[in-house]
Amino acid sequence: MSRIGKKPIAIPEGVTVTIDGQHITTKGSKGTLEMDIHPAVKAEVKENEVIVSIDNEANGNLHGLTRTLIANMIEGVNNEFSKTLQINGVGYRAQKQGSNLVMNLGYSHQVIVEAPEGITFDVPDANTIIVRGINKEVVGQTAAVVRSKREPEVYKGKGIKYADEHLIRKEGKTGK
Repeated sequence: MSRIGKKPIAIPEGVTVTIDGQHITTKGSKGTLEMDIHPAVKAEVKENEVIVSIDNEANGNLHGLTRTLIANMIEGVNNEFSKTLQINGVGYRAQKQGSNLVMNLGYSHQVIVEAPEGITFDVPDANTIIVRGINKEVVGQTAAVVRSKREPEVYKGKGIKYADEHLIRKEGKTGK
């Protein structure tokens, strides 16, 4: 039995969860998310909680996964998820044009990242990017795509990194 899968998910006030067979819909103040769950997993709403159960122990790995995905949906429609990225380097900067993110990253051209549906970019200053959205998976994937445009370099630390990421720097060459 999954210890995580057995925990009930509390439904906060202002969020509605609808389960129609294997299709789950969550609605909240920030928006609506939908997901289909595996046929071996059962989910039901009792009072103000969502209970996730499983038929066969052979599919036990799906138990905790499904419970966590449903919990993330409920959290996302109630509060947004966000990832903060920092840009380090001389002349490296970001700005927002409409819904797109335009970055100068030391290339001969500007790098433009279009915001996927449900994602917004905030640029409080030229060296900080905040990716926001209600779907945790899409927020993380978008932040990874932005970071991949210029990953941090290990000698000088130039590039785009997560705000909570710690870079291990290398020592440069030493002469004779």
